[in-house]
Amino acid sequence: MFNALNRFISRLDGEPPASARARDSSCGFQVLRNTNAQLPIEPWFDFIVGINGRTIDNSNPHLFAQEVRNCAGGMVILTLWSAKGQRTRTLHLPVPASSPSLGLTLQWTPLAVTSNIWHVLDVPARSPADAAGLLPYSDYILGTPDGTLHGESALSELVDDHIGRPLRLWVYNHEYNVTREVTITPSRDWGGEGALGCVLGYGALHRLPAPLSEPVNAPGETMFDGEAAAAAVQAAPIEPSELLVPAQMVPIQAPPPPAANTTTTVPAGGVAASRRKKERPHHHVGIDLMDDYFREQEQKSRELDNAPSGRGTPLPPPPKGVGPPPRGGPPRAGTPGTPGGLASPPPPVASPTPAEG
Repeated sequence: MFNALNRFISRLDGEPPASARARDSSCGFQVLRNTNAQLPIEPWFDFIVGINGRTIDNSNPHLFAQEVRNCAGGMVILTLWSAKGQRTRTLHLPVPASSPSLGLTLQWTPLAVTSNIWHVLDVPARSPADAAGLLPYSDYILGTPDGTLHGESALSELVDDHIGRPLRLWVYNHEYNVTREVTITPSRDWGGEGALGCVLGYGALHRLPAPLSEPVNAPGETMFDGEAAAAAVQAAPIEPSELLVPAQMVPIQAPPPPAANTTTTVPAGGVAASRRKKERPHHHVGIDLMDDYFREQEQKSRELDNAPSGRGTPLPPPPKGVGPPPRGGPPRAGTPGTPGGLASPPPPVASPTPAEG
């Protein structure tokens, strides 16, 4: 099972899908610096891949700058691709008429450079990574200020060149959504494996995820949108006529009281019964009706099942005068002197007495 899983992961790393191959072959203007604090654009993570509804396929920076100047005094529409979650978004930014500039420093770069990251998976105690403050499962090593890293072995080669010397690394934390510079001193004498002393992940399964503060919009990640569901309920109120009321919940109306001028004749013995019925509380009316209903259904069930009753006619007795059949054959019909035509049994024959000699 583990071999099959390893082959599957290797296939993901070695044979990316069509969308990943298209992303790796495409390029854009990577944001290296943002001097305008009002623009929600992050350096290194964001790439400008489109402007005013058109995809940028020319690396000439003068054409991009001219397009921005053409929007002076108005709005420019930028399409950005972010390495965090590999998502694309659109921004409408105002361009000042006096100085038609966005305050960005850009560089034409392939989008595939964002795949050269290393996910920190495990950090043993008292290791160089632990001493540098690397956090397991939430830190990602993006690169170094000393140069660009390309390929899975680039980081290990850089670490080997800095054994016993401080090494500066750019580290992004997914939980806090911040990027910081970490200084680590690789060593092979700390008592464990590896010069950094941490387990690293690389490849398709260790791409940068979207920040936790962003809503999840990918298909299959959420089943319902709480805000949309609440808005739909408020927008479509339920009418009282659409509610279903069970039959047992329908209130039973009490009969109207008799008129004051009405005279009722009650036979002897009925006064006490009427008085007892009046003394019953109102909430017992439904129970009495249910008892009558059950008794009526029980009587119908007895009639359908032909249940015998104690007050019915008893079964007739068996016929009298019928004796056992004669020995040696079936009964003979028509013999007089026996009821029902049955012959009487023959008299017993006395056995002869032996002679005395």
